[in-house]
Amino acid sequence: MLRRLYHEQPENFAFTPDNLKWAEGQITKYPDGRQASAIIPLLWRAQEQEGWLSKPAIEYVADMLGLAYIRALEVASFYFMFQLQPVGSVAHIQICGTLSCMICGAEDLIKVCKEKIAEKPHEVSADGKFSWEEVECLGACTNAPMAQIGKDFYEDLTAEGFAKMLDEMAAGKVPVPGPQNGRYAAEPLSGLTTLTEYDSGRTQYNASVQLATDIGDTIKRIDGTEVPLLTPWVGKDGKVVSREVSDEPPAPAPTPKPAAKQAEEAKKVEKPKAEPKAKKPAKAAPKAKKTADVADDLKQLKGVGPKLEEKLHAAGVTRFAQIAAWGPEDVTEMDDKLSFKGRIERDGWIEQAKTLASGEETEFSKKVAKGDVYED
Repeated sequence: MLRRLYHEQPENFAFTPDNLKWAEGQITKYPDGRQASAIIPLLWRAQEQEGWLSKPAIEYVADMLGLAYIRALEVASFYFMFQLQPVGSVAHIQICGTLSCMICGAEDLIKVCKEKIAEKPHEVSADGKFSWEEVECLGACTNAPMAQIGKDFYEDLTAEGFAKMLDEMAAGKVPVPGPQNGRYAAEPLSGLTTLTEYDSGRTQYNASVQLATDIGDTIKRIDGTEVPLLTPWVGKDGKVVSREVSDEPPAPAPTPKPAAKQAEEAKKVEKPKAEPKAKKPAKAAPKAKKTADVADDLKQLKGVGPKLEEKLHAAGVTRFAQIAAWGPEDVTEMDDKLSFKGRIERDGWIEQAKTLASGEETEFSKKVAKGDVYED
């Protein structure tokens, strides 16, 4: 199927404040230089906001991620979940037309769409409320025929029941998703034959339908006002919270979490230890040595690539010994300068630097020496 941008385009696009906050939070999931990985969720949120993806929306998302417009268009035109033309304001109906649904009555559902919405798929109805298309298998074969409307499945449909459902949605009513013939989930039409003891005490609807009905509006598009805002890795101050994910067991060892009293004592002990050694001399030393000494290859530290090495040099850090002497306050300061909170602790820079400064090698530095490490 040829997928092209719609012939009529709006002049511009911008995320709503709520959606913009959500989108910026999504981008923080990814490391520096890897923001393009957020392309699909951001395009999806743009579609949720407008109902379809316009050219200005695709370019807006591309600008947020520093992508060439063609790269964003490639993604939008490749995935069929992205609608490249306007859809109905109330709902876009996706009728499954694959084998199970076809032999159980999908063609009758398509006839209803042609009569009540528009003769051709992807055309918006005269009142602007609906649009439709036929799609490939949606994975509810046991409950055929079925359709996806918004985020939910509507299963065990009949032409009469489906037509009535469209009329109710047009009138502002919210349908209950799931099986439409009284079936609870995907059990045999004759009723349960196994696990009958679990039939009692269940919720009114199956888990998926129950969640949809609890929300209260099954066809409403996501608009960014949902609670909670799904960016738990961003703190209240807007800074990314370290997730402390590490594939190196030694890294978390230097920072055990004792009982409350032991923690207070540990803090008191840490301060005098850090102040004379790491606080001021560590920052002053690099600037004094910079002209006299040859800089170490900081890329021998796991987690440091060319870009981070440049940032470290700009901050006056050129030697392993400097990093080996960092204390907690130095780490906090460098986190801000590198714009990558948690990287230092997560990859264990200080422990690596101590080893390298003593003239020994780490497993990672050996790989660097062999040329086995890819640098972007």
